[in-house]
Amino acid sequence: MTQPPSNQPPGFGAPNSNPDPNEGPNQGVPPMPPAPPQAPQTPPPAAPGPYGQPTQPGYGYPQQAPPPGYGYPQQQPGPYGQQPGPYGQQPGPYGGYPTQPPYPAAPTPPGGGGPFKGKPGVIVAAAVAALLVIGGGTWFAVSGGDDEKDPVAQPTATSGTPKPTESVDQGDGSGDGRNSEDDLNAGRKPGEAKVNWLLKNNVDLPRNGADVFGPWIVGDIVVKGMYKSLDGYSLSDGSAKWHLDLPFELCATPPEPAADGSFVIGVNDSAGDRAKCTQLQKIDLKTGKVGWKKAVPKGTGFSSLSDTTLAISGNTVTAAGTGSSYGYSLADGRQLFAGPTSGCKPYAFAGGAKLIAAASCPTSDYKNKQEQISEVDPATGKARWTFKLQPKWEVDKVYSVNPLVVSAQQRDEKKWTVFALTPQGKLRSQIQGGTDKYAPNCGGAFVIFGRNLQGCTGVAADANTFYMATESDNHRTANAVVAFDLNTGKSKWRAEAPAERTITPLRMEGSDVLLYMDASYDTGGAVATLAPTGGAPKIILQHPASTAQIENTFYDPGFAYGNGTFVVTSGRVSASNDKEEKEAKTMMAFSK
Repeated sequence: MTQPPSNQPPGFGAPNSNPDPNEGPNQGVPPMPPAPPQAPQTPPPAAPGPYGQPTQPGYGYPQQAPPPGYGYPQQQPGPYGQQPGPYGQQPGPYGGYPTQPPYPAAPTPPGGGGPFKGKPGVIVAAAVAALLVIGGGTWFAVSGGDDEKDPVAQPTATSGTPKPTESVDQGDGSGDGRNSEDDLNAGRKPGEAKVNWLLKNNVDLPRNGADVFGPWIVGDIVVKGMYKSLDGYSLSDGSAKWHLDLPFELCATPPEPAADGSFVIGVNDSAGDRAKCTQLQKIDLKTGKVGWKKAVPKGTGFSSLSDTTLAISGNTVTAAGTGSSYGYSLADGRQLFAGPTSGCKPYAFAGGAKLIAAASCPTSDYKNKQEQISEVDPATGKARWTFKLQPKWEVDKVYSVNPLVVSAQQRDEKKWTVFALTPQGKLRSQIQGGTDKYAPNCGGAFVIFGRNLQGCTGVAADANTFYMATESDNHRTANAVVAFDLNTGKSKWRAEAPAERTITPLRMEGSDVLLYMDASYDTGGAVATLAPTGGAPKIILQHPASTAQIENTFYDPGFAYGNGTFVVTSGRVSASNDKEEKEAKTMMAFSK
């Protein structure tokens, strides 16, 4: 067996710590058995990174084992078969490295829903084949040439012209969000927030419905996209501020816009199942005005299966998929860089304060996948540092860019770990989750189907602490937020939700953690904050109980908070007939 790096902390406590074999696939990952001490080994020489730069020995290379008492447990009898963890170390006792689950059903990775949730069987089979080919070391070239030669998607309506795609109930009984005599704020109690407005769908959707992208708050505008349109609404009253028609279906968006509201979306290049997400369109989310347009070169072979994922960092927007990646100037669409044509290839980026690339490397055995993560220069795409994962481990999500906190999985073995890196790309800690089950929600697991590395709820991080929500038992029991020291990986404190409520970290709000407290049948949701020292959540916006049933019906909801207003959207809209489709509630806003 290989050894962990010399600075390796004890391992991560997985999200499912209950070894009950009767638990279903949404229960996460089981507890960690102990690790036996191993003989020390010498690390191999550093390997070249994805951009021609050497990597430091890290989580993919064995190093000298520390002496007993340094943080590695002594051998103990484990309840389940022990298997290597992400650092080559045997699993540790309380949350050592992820291991084989004690039940036969494969646990759902963090993020909710299986990796192929909602995907047709033929797509699933093709995706698996693509993974096998890629893992086996076969790589496909990306078609080159001038990107302007490809047709570019064009908006079909002048942006900036209000064209509401939903009907608006402003909460005074004059709208049609509910019955005309039903005032959304009629039952509001003292101290409860008001309902600014409620939107119903008015988009003619395809038979299977459509995903909702967003919401994003930019100034006094909230924006969401769905199917073949993007819309901006007033935060205060829900009135339409701008509408943009798209020629084909919206297929990709960055998790967040640039600071000035600049945004780039991905649009399919045609209609139908064979469409590729290759058309980039810049948009100003404040006004809806369109800017440059660009066609991303289409992949070939299996690499053409992958949808494009987008990320924005500084003046760069990246477009990436299996086997191909590009960086473009956010200002004018000029191509700044392209990923390497051989060796380790970035397949997704995480943006924001830094630009982080996840890359897959060719191997001679598809069962021993090799991946790495790098910080890259947004202007050139060159790696500033590179950190290799242990074979078989894949980058799953980036929970935080600064500080860098990464989720990784061994999908075949149903193992999961979370680790933090320093600004220099050195291992900082591996999170020790203990016996809790955790519930980060990322909307899906496989980046190959166009899911971004970012955009998870249930997690947040500041300079020295990582916060993650535990799993709730369908409102029968309250969950909690656990705070972990990023320098040691150890838990510092836990904050319990009120009885029968679920709290979900959304992001940092100053020095506090911003939380959403979900609605139940008869209790409105709430926006709350959690101090960096823990304690009880402090409610800053209590939604009315009178509209709790509406708030509780949003499917796979998306959230945004800004200017004192909280917005919740449905994550997908679908219906069995046209009447139900038009009655579907798509977005709701609350404020004081």
